[in-house]
Amino acid sequence: MSEQAKPTPYIETVEQGPAYWQVGILWVMLATGEQTGGEYSLMWELCPKGSGATPHYHDQDEQFYVIDGGITYLANGKELKAKTGSFVLIPRGTVHSFQVDSETATLLNSYTPAGFERTITELAEPAQTRTIPPADRPPMAADWETFANLFAEIGMHPVQEPDVLRKARGEV
Repeated sequence: MSEQAKPTPYIETVEQGPAYWQVGILWVMLATGEQTGGEYSLMWELCPKGSGATPHYHDQDEQFYVIDGGITYLANGKELKAKTGSFVLIPRGTVHSFQVDSETATLLNSYTPAGFERTITELAEPAQTRTIPPADRPPMAADWETFANLFAEIGMHPVQEPDVLRKARGEV
């Protein structure tokens, strides 16, 4: 990893932070590795019902704070039902997946150290509005091979290809 600049104080808001659409979710960057010296990243997310992630693990600790809504996490075979006000810790190396159960869910998602946010800032479509992306949008702006290459670089390890790609091909 290249040497990161020392962080300096700043403020970011959900209304002004860089916003992106990917896998049906609105992502807003509150802190990136560039801003934190690579120590952590923090994203605000607005997720529709049924969205989430297929089984994967990564080389970072991942934290979630559910601001509003309900999400079911599966971590090392253990079901974790998170609701408004819940904090969820997924330690590095833990195979996990999750799915939004409520009509929408709003959450904070953090990675320690930073890195995962690059899959959004480098590969997602800039959001045209601060809403869940329209249903007719493709789930991912980049192809799977591009994602896989970046995943390998940042220590993200899919256990299976994301459902959104399999659904787009009519396999799920």
